[in-house]
This record gives sequence, structure tokens and C-alpha cells, in this order.
Amino acid sequence: MPTATGSFEVKHWNEAPYEERDDGAKLTRAEVEQSFSGDIAGDGLAQWLMSYRNDGTAHFVGLQRVTGLIGDRKGSFVLETVGEFDGAEARWTATVIAGSGTEDLNDLSGSGAFRAPHGSTAEFELEYDLG
Repeated sequence: MPTATGSFEVKHWNEAPYEERDDGAKLTRAEVEQSFSGDIAGDGLAQWLMSYRNDGTAHFVGLQRVTGLIGDRKGSFVLETVGEFDGAEARWTATVIAGSGTEDLNDLSGSGAFRAPHGSTAEFELEYDLG
């Protein structure tokens, strides 16, 4: 399987709590707009549900749609993501949701990992098959 590598920059982050406890733990929902570059180029939009512990670390799950190019193949696809934030860096795994690909990416499958130090840029590595 080929591997796509690159990065994305966060263009907009909108996070709001929907439950907060007195001890500092909380549940939030984040909507995040991204710009991908590297072997995957285009735009991303993620919705993450986050469970913060009272020490500021968090577990999160979500869906992330990416629209753009993988190499010279155009289309979009959706990633299911699961990760951890240790207070300084977020790391998550992602799997392409079967049947979510469009246009030239219609038969896309694959999985990979993302890493984002606290800030606006993340790195990714995604092993994929175009079908």
C-alpha cells in the first residue's frame, strides 16, 4: 500500500463545552477547519467530541471529511478518528470509512496516524488503497 504523508494547518477551531463538572472535567464538541498539504492536498472539516479529565488531558473521537487530491486523484473521503491529548500533544488514529469516497477516490480505503503538538499544525501518515 502506498503511504501519503504531509501536514495540515488549523484554519478555524470552535470548541464549546456541553457538560462541565466542578472538578474541572468536561465534555466538549469541537468543529475544526483545516488546510492539508503534502501527498494529500485540500481542505478538511472535523467534528470531535472530547472528554477532558480534570488534569487537562483528553480522549476524543470524531469524523473528519477531507476534500481535495491524493496525488492526481480528486474527490473527498471521511475519516473516523480516535485519539488522546496529553496536555501538550494530540495523537490519533484514523480509518477511511468504507463507501465515503467520492469521484476519483470512490474506492479509497486505508488507515493512518496523526500527530499535533499544541498549536495549529499537525502531521499525518496515511496508508491507502485506491481500489
